[in-house]
Amino acid sequence: MNSLIVKALGFAAILIIATIVVVKQMHIDLSDPINAITIIGAIAIAVLTAGVSAKYISQMKSDTASGELADENWDGIGEYKNELPSGWAYAFLGTIVWALWYWTIGYPVDAFSQIGQWNEEVKTYNKKFEEVHKNADQATLQQMGESIFLVQCAPCHGVTGDGLSGKAQDLTKRMSKEQVLYVIKNGQNQLGYPMGAMPPGMASGEAAEKIATWIANGSKGTPPAEFAVCASCHGADGKGNNGMSPNLTEYDQPLVEHVLKQGKKGMIGRMPAFHGRFTPVQVKALATYINTLKDN
Repeated sequence: MNSLIVKALGFAAILIIATIVVVKQMHIDLSDPINAITIIGAIAIAVLTAGVSAKYISQMKSDTASGELADENWDGIGEYKNELPSGWAYAFLGTIVWALWYWTIGYPVDAFSQIGQWNEEVKTYNKKFEEVHKNADQATLQQMGESIFLVQCAPCHGVTGDGLSGKAQDLTKRMSKEQVLYVIKNGQNQLGYPMGAMPPGMASGEAAEKIATWIANGSKGTPPAEFAVCASCHGADGKGNNGMSPNLTEYDQPLVEHVLKQGKKGMIGRMPAFHGRFTPVQVKALATYINTLKDN
């Protein structure tokens, strides 16, 4: 027998023995059809891998190129118009047939799923949670928001919300002067508000400086005359025209909702979207808590 074939069979035997050892050590129940099919598949793959490898390695040692050469070539390298290897073609078709069987009969897509069960249980619990807390008072919302913040937000924004000394967005204040100037210069189109994208270059020079200074100082007192260009979208008080555009004065609920849904480019990378992770009550609670950070 060809030494290459012997080596291939030995390799296949080692793979099969290793598979059996692992099955025994893990106490896998082979009475379960899915487990049995998986083990059979593993053994089949071991045998096919060894056999196909041996066949084609042997063939490469003895075969010579033959057949009709195609007209096309790349830098003088052409290819023959040979038929697709039958073994490869049958294996490809077999994979398609097996996939269709697996999706429809072996493990249909509408079969029981632990993930599906978990999702249904979460939906049921969230519905109950929303009903219980739909009229939660301020203290409850703040406590709930703090719990959410410490788990989901604090790793980047810090336990106190200060942005870890400038490494991320400082939630104890709405925006810095530099951030306002950046948005005025470059525009903004990340959060998906009804008013749409803010175009770049809405103001420049001294006018931009005055607007940025007023917003960064908490939008206190009378806004500068130059703020009129911003008021058409953000409102005369900068609070976002009842959710039509971002609130420039505080992290209100619509702003928190939009950031959680859309994600946002930040100082240490892009903040991922958390869409669907929180219930409406939890979003309200998070916004409530974030607005208390500025008082600490």
